[in-house]
Amino acid sequence: MLSSLRVPSYRRHKPTGQAVVTLSGKDHYLGTWKTTASRAEYNRLIGEWLAAGRCLPASRRGYDLTVAELGAAYWNWAKGYYRKDGQPTRSLERVRLAVRLLRTNYGPTLAHDFGPLALQAIQRELAAGHRCRRYCNYLTDAIKRMFKWAASQELMPVTVYQALATVPGLRKGRSDAKEAKPVLPVAADVVDATLPCLPEVVADMVRLHRLIGARPAEVCILRPCDVDTSGVVWTYRPESHKTENHRVIMIGPKGQDVLRSYLLREKTAYCFVPAESELKRRRRLRENRRSPLKPFDLKRRSKRNPKRAAGDRYTPGSYRRAIERAIERINQDRCEEARKATKMAGVKAEAALLPDWTPNQLRHAAATDIRRQFGLEAVQVVLGHAHANVSEVYAERDLNLAAEIMRKIG
Repeated sequence: MLSSLRVPSYRRHKPTGQAVVTLSGKDHYLGTWKTTASRAEYNRLIGEWLAAGRCLPASRRGYDLTVAELGAAYWNWAKGYYRKDGQPTRSLERVRLAVRLLRTNYGPTLAHDFGPLALQAIQRELAAGHRCRRYCNYLTDAIKRMFKWAASQELMPVTVYQALATVPGLRKGRSDAKEAKPVLPVAADVVDATLPCLPEVVADMVRLHRLIGARPAEVCILRPCDVDTSGVVWTYRPESHKTENHRVIMIGPKGQDVLRSYLLREKTAYCFVPAESELKRRRRLRENRRSPLKPFDLKRRSKRNPKRAAGDRYTPGSYRRAIERAIERINQDRCEEARKATKMAGVKAEAALLPDWTPNQLRHAAATDIRRQFGLEAVQVVLGHAHANVSEVYAERDLNLAAEIMRKIG
């Protein structure tokens, strides 16, 4: 790892007495050794080499860069660029998949020979792989950005990127790619049925989430120091969030009742902690234990080095998985009850299974309720959208209102 980050050294070429540096397997002579001019040339070459993702600009090596070499150079650059708060973003995962796709299909091909038809062939392969159309377009755009970056680093002619930019994304109904299911609001009765089987901390996260309409990540990173409790309505300013604008989330009396006990901790500690949730779960299991504790049970200790230790906060992924596990347990219990009812009555009983839902649907549900009561502009303000057309994606139209209007006038 350290060798891959090492900068090539300034060396002396004894036969000629010149300074030399080796970049990408090629020696570059810089002039007389230990002169100011040779040092300046070395610094200039190293600067260009690092800026190009540890590759030589095409002006110095010719347009002989392969697609595999381009992908490796872009990946080295992307690992430092697609980061937020010291952590890689989701965009980096798309870059990794795009680089792998190019390397598999066109690795030995010269990068300047990769044209629109090759990109369209990759689009067809993505669509045939049962991926959704939006995801196919994400990866296609990642490939285009890779070639745009290569043109900016003089690794290939800009005409290569300009040609690729003419390839449109996949259109709805005009390709083999499937359409992703729209995110719909989750019904209140479904949430209420899920709450009893959720861990206590996660249940409070859900209660707060559907009241304030925040993003799942904003609920997970909530800390006491980020909440201003001086007013009648509390204000929550997330430490970090998706849009990086001045995000302010209002918390009313109902949300305050849920959150109040979680603010009694260190100001910089996270409110919703998985370790606390696990402790409460174990305590509840002990309280509900039917058989008496045995000496062996008293001597049991937790593992010193568990494979997965509880984190200092929930993540959107762990938050979602906790809900999925609760729904799975509920449906298993309902299926078992239906089986017992069938056995006793002799008539087949169907289990009323709880539909799957995700935390992001709570945001959609809050937006829909706000739109029904206060209008679309209120959704834009509460959810923190820059444009009203984004709010329309989250807030479902009130078809009952339309039906009532047509009942009266139609």
